[in-house]
Parts: sequence; structure tokens; C-alpha cells
Amino acid sequence: MTILEPQDEGIPLPRPTVVSRPFWEGCARGELLYQWCTGCGRAVFNPAPICRWCGASALEWRQSGGRGSVYSWTVAWRPQSRAFRTPYVAAIVALDEGYQMLTNVIGCRPEDVHAGMRVIVDFHPVGAGVVLPYFRPEPAAPA
Repeated sequence: MTILEPQDEGIPLPRPTVVSRPFWEGCARGELLYQWCTGCGRAVFNPAPICRWCGASALEWRQSGGRGSVYSWTVAWRPQSRAFRTPYVAAIVALDEGYQMLTNVIGCRPEDVHAGMRVIVDFHPVGAGVVLPYFRPEPAAPA
């Protein structure tokens, strides 16, 4: 039984830009950040200089609750780089604040991942001061 785990150090690392730097700094602090357009009132992700919905530049950073559901996923058995340990689940998670992000699911078996599965963010360092946001199954509410 394979339980999905975060990747080890040595994987290719993101290269923050001026626009994305607040997101990566938030991850390093254990905060999942996204942009909010004060012009049209919609969440914006990936980090951008203007709102993809209305074109306004009135974007502010907000902290996400880090909860959402799996929208789509795939299990990678043969990675594009030998730096990645397999299997891993690449997933699009729909966050409760109204945006989607590409991430990895950990903390369960690959065959347990399904559309609509509730997940919660779980941060893990991968070297060089970089911390990645993974998602794991959200614990069931007590009965």
C-alpha cells in the first residue's frame, strides 16, 4: 500500500517573480495566499499584475483558509525528471475562496483520490528555503 508523500529535496524549484514573491513568502510562513480583485470582487490565481476577470490592477493579497476539493487529478508513474519520487498525484484543487491551483495530493493512497474529495493545505520544505503547498485529505468531522 503506497501512501503519497511530499517530494524530497532536489526537485526543480520555483523561481519567484516580483508578482509571485508574496505567495512564496506566505508559503514559507505556513500561509496560503491568493489575490483578490477589489474592482470586481473575485479571487485571482496564479499571481498576476492585473485581474484576469476585469483587467483592474486593484489586487490585494488575502490568506486562504487552505481548504477545498479535488477538481481533477492524475497519477504520475513516470516523472519527467528523475528528481521526482513516484507515484505522485498532480491535482487541481478548487479552493473554498473561489480559485483553483495546481498542486500535489499527499497523505492517502493514489487510488483514494477522487473528484470532490475534501482536502486541506499542508506545507513542506523542499530545500533552498522553498516551502511547497501540498494538500492532504481533510479529516472527517466528528459524528
